[in-house]
Amino acid sequence: MRTARFLIAPVTAAAVALSLGACGSGGGGSDDSTIKVAYQKFGNFTQADELFKDVKADFEEANPGITVELVPIEAQQNDYFTKLALMNRSPSTAPDVMYEDTYMIKSDVEAGYLAPLDDYLAEWDEWDQFVDSAKEAGAGDDGKTYGVSMGTDTRGLWFNKDVLAKAGLPEDWAPTSWDDLLEAARTIKESDPDVVPFNMYSGKPQGEAAVMQGFEMLLYGTGDTLYEDGKWVTGSQGFVDALGFVQTVFTEGLAPTPQQALDTNIGNTVQAEWLPEGKVGIALDGSWVAGNWLESGVAPWPEWSEKMGTAPMPTQDGQDPGAVSMSGGWTLAMGSGSKNPDAAFEFISMALNRENSLWFDVANSQIAVRTDVAEDPEYTATNPTTEFFTGLVDVTNFRPATSDYPKVSNEIMVAMEAVMTGQQTPEEAAAAYDEAVVGIVGEENTVQG
Repeated sequence: MRTARFLIAPVTAAAVALSLGACGSGGGGSDDSTIKVAYQKFGNFTQADELFKDVKADFEEANPGITVELVPIEAQQNDYFTKLALMNRSPSTAPDVMYEDTYMIKSDVEAGYLAPLDDYLAEWDEWDQFVDSAKEAGAGDDGKTYGVSMGTDTRGLWFNKDVLAKAGLPEDWAPTSWDDLLEAARTIKESDPDVVPFNMYSGKPQGEAAVMQGFEMLLYGTGDTLYEDGKWVTGSQGFVDALGFVQTVFTEGLAPTPQQALDTNIGNTVQAEWLPEGKVGIALDGSWVAGNWLESGVAPWPEWSEKMGTAPMPTQDGQDPGAVSMSGGWTLAMGSGSKNPDAAFEFISMALNRENSLWFDVANSQIAVRTDVAEDPEYTATNPTTEFFTGLVDVTNFRPATSDYPKVSNEIMVAMEAVMTGQQTPEEAAAAYDEAVVGIVGEENTVQG
């Protein structure tokens, strides 16, 4: 049990109107007396591991005779998805419960890995606490729900006030265009060549951190999109302009070196070392970053709220709405082959009850998706940046919710890496992306931007 945090009230089978004796169909890797829970544990991200260890203890106490087998996968995001897919392909290793990114749900439903949760959710008296957007985030193309949200996020600019002050930039710095942002980065470089002026994630090793936190934060600030009216956009000037920004920050030395940027651990380094130590000035990153610096985080930094500032990521030329953000989030989903789906859902409902959702949202600096958590003083008072990042929901965007998005996303990583390493111009990389997208989805499913 966690001490000095929250005591978790055991959730019994009766609480969710389930009978744990029932067995599901399929050939999951667990027998009906064991449920296997697979999730990511990598670098600074240890909060899910801590949560599931405590839920395991509470679950087993409430359900004698059923064992929870935790399977932490220590891998960067793309490798995590690969390893989870490999587990799902074999009945002997397929998990009963898995930590599932919202953008992977539709492709994993199509692959046959996930089970619909609607019958269970209809009986769960806490489901009405989840906001509609969170419910939609876990939906498949068939309209059924396959994942229960653990929280959501937004993205913006973090900056070290000391670094900016040394460069003569104000404490309330807030760029109004890409040019403003680039000029600030150039000013920081001139004031201290040993500081990385601006960090954005780029290249294949960074996976969705590159695509969503980097590229899409740029693309959606141009007014263009990846996907509209059921078709993938090709020939987009905004796509070229976004790659042009990537080229600028890397060729001018405003970002980490390509070698540093392609290190799978750079996210951990930026958040736990470079920002606290004043080795990076501005970082395009997520709302959850402060979770590292809390007393319960992996890199406690008591002064962080005084030393760090935040600003919205501006649109390209300051055009309406003036700022841009991207939102995503993770869910807990049930494996389609679970031999004890009742137990699997009870684990999900226990892990995401009010007390545990509150703890996870605070510890991982998530934007709450349960109304009772969002209104809790413990949640609102713990992190002084919560109000800022929650406010970005007004200008946020979401990734295309299609089963082929993961393949398209991979081509964006390729394009970013080609530009940042000087192998292609933005125009060449965009043309290669367009060709790849047509190959993935078919020309009839594309539209000229």
